[in-house]
Amino acid sequence: MRGLLTGLLNGAAVLLAAQQLHLAAAAAAVSKTPQIQILPSLREQAELLDAWTEERKALIPGILQKYGVDAWLISQREYAEDPVFWALKESTQFSARRRTTHLYIANPTPGTPPAYSWIDNTDAVWASLRAVLEAQQPASIALNTHAEIAFASGLHAGELGALRAGLGEEWSQRFVLEPMVGVEVVAAMVGGRLEWYRRLMETAWAVIEEAFSARVVRPGVSTSWDVTWWMREKIQALNYTTWFQPSVFILTSNDLPAATDDPRAPERPIQYGDLIHTDFGVSALGLNTDTQHLGYVCNPGETAADVPAGMLEGLRKVNRLQDIVRAHMRIGKTGNEILRAARAQMRDEGIEGKIYCHATGEYGHSAGTVIGMTNLQDEVPVLGDLPLLKNTYYSIELYAEHFVPERNMTIKFPQEEDVYWDEESGSWEWVYGRQEEFLLIRTPAEGVVREEEL
Repeated sequence: MRGLLTGLLNGAAVLLAAQQLHLAAAAAAVSKTPQIQILPSLREQAELLDAWTEERKALIPGILQKYGVDAWLISQREYAEDPVFWALKESTQFSARRRTTHLYIANPTPGTPPAYSWIDNTDAVWASLRAVLEAQQPASIALNTHAEIAFASGLHAGELGALRAGLGEEWSQRFVLEPMVGVEVVAAMVGGRLEWYRRLMETAWAVIEEAFSARVVRPGVSTSWDVTWWMREKIQALNYTTWFQPSVFILTSNDLPAATDDPRAPERPIQYGDLIHTDFGVSALGLNTDTQHLGYVCNPGETAADVPAGMLEGLRKVNRLQDIVRAHMRIGKTGNEILRAARAQMRDEGIEGKIYCHATGEYGHSAGTVIGMTNLQDEVPVLGDLPLLKNTYYSIELYAEHFVPERNMTIKFPQEEDVYWDEESGSWEWVYGRQEEFLLIRTPAEGVVREEEL
């Protein structure tokens, strides 16, 4: 009976959380028109980046203490950098130099710093490193040597051999593996980054809205590739970049690739009545966004009132799936635990689809647990067993299937929006908002002249 009561209470808590998230999402539905955000000068960007990096470095001793590690040693050669290097470097560093070695101490002796760095291609680095270790006497020294986790496996095999040879048996026997150190350091998003991350997200929304408009899409003429390359050119013109090639799909096409992340697209032109989809992100200031939105190509003279009801229901269904996943994203739970709970609720509510959420921010697919993958919907080995961390960003990436009677076909409705952990509310909040209405590609009725043609 106690187990049943606990289950009922837990279920009620999840339902309440989902209802609260739905109300918050409704309030966050973006009604304003997103605007392109102009980046500051390169010099100002460098100042921002370096300040954020110093904030992150200040967290490292506490992270080491959290995982019971006395020291953390990172070493790499030029063009063979550990992924962690990019999260800790100065803004004007374009790569490691010679041999670049960093040592972080959890509890430095009084009057000594918690971090040391060397750039040297001689054996002098080993003598200096040994001297610091002698003074600090760490009982455990974490290395990034995990077999599966990218952000904890960046120490090259050759560099590991060099460390062992340079430091000797006394210190080599203190090497340990604690993958969560590298994962949490990269995952940590310091507070000052959120303002600019929100601006990047707004820029991504603005580019998508322009791409999915009559200014870019000419029904019967424009192909998916035309829109894709317009988006790439737009990013370049804004002095942003991206971490992946944008994609545009015609979801109502019979030759849609089976994999929703397949970069190929149908060659046929986009037609009136098509439902189109994009996967798009921008990169700047050491941050990366990830967004998927949907657009409907209206027939001449049509308005939002003419969007097929089946398509509107498909969008509502995927919005509901977003709410379910966010409600189950509890700090400390593993990605696999979140996945199982969310999929159980999907089944209870009769929703067909897939969940494949990931950390984002520092990298597009950044450090942290994974909540499903397109090919792994029961559990994700290793990465899915990591705990969900706070103070990071996540992409809520998924799709719901819905039969659209107006097209006599079942259509996948993908969505992807980024969220951040809000300590005050104790929940995951949308960075900019989420899509709750289709972007409409509207053309004038026959005989009406386009404004841009006047």
